[in-house]
Amino acid sequence: MEGILFASGEPVSIERICMATELDRPTAEQVLRRLGDYYAYERRGIRLVQMDESYQLCSSPDYADTIRRAFEIRKSAKLSQPALEVLTIIAYYQPTTRAYVDQVRGVDSSYTMSLLLERGMIEECGRLQVPGRPHLYRTTKKFLRDFHLSSLEELPELPGLETEGQLRLTEDGTILDPHEVTAEEESADKSEN
Repeated sequence: MEGILFASGEPVSIERICMATELDRPTAEQVLRRLGDYYAYERRGIRLVQMDESYQLCSSPDYADTIRRAFEIRKSAKLSQPALEVLTIIAYYQPTTRAYVDQVRGVDSSYTMSLLLERGMIEECGRLQVPGRPHLYRTTKKFLRDFHLSSLEELPELPGLETEGQLRLTEDGTILDPHEVTAEEESADKSEN
C-alpha cells in the first residue's frame, strides 16, 4: 500500500487499493489506519491523509519550512477575504452556480472564481438544467487537503441556519428563502399524511 500511495503522488481511492492488494475493504482500511498511525507516532516526514474515499501520502506540516527551503518554494499566497467568501459558499452549497454565489455575496464573483479554479480549489462539475445552462462548481480534493479535512462532513455548521434551513436554488437559479415551503413540498407533505 505504501508503494502504491508513494508511486501515485495523487489521492488513490480505497477501491483501487483493495483491487490492487486483493484485500477486502475493512482489512485495507485497518492497514491504512495503522500506516497513518505509524507515520504520526514516529514523527516521520510524511503523513497519510484521508480525503473522502481516497488516501494520499503528503509531507508532514511539521517540516513545511524545511521542505520549502530545500526546494526554494515560496509560501503560497493566502486567500483573500473575497476568495474565502466564495469558497465558503461553494463548500456549503455545492454544486452551485456563479450566479448563486453572486446573489449570496451581492457582488460579481467571476474574477475570484477564476482564481480559485486556477489554484485548483474548485472545479466545474456539470451544468444546471435551466436556460443558458450555467456551469456548476464544487470544491476539490485540494480544498480538503489544504484545509486539513477528510470530508465535507467535517465542515463546521453554519451559524444561524439549521440543516433544514439551508439556502437552496430554484430551477431558475434564484435563492429560495430557507423558511419558504414550495408548493411541491407542501403537496408531498400532504400526500405522506
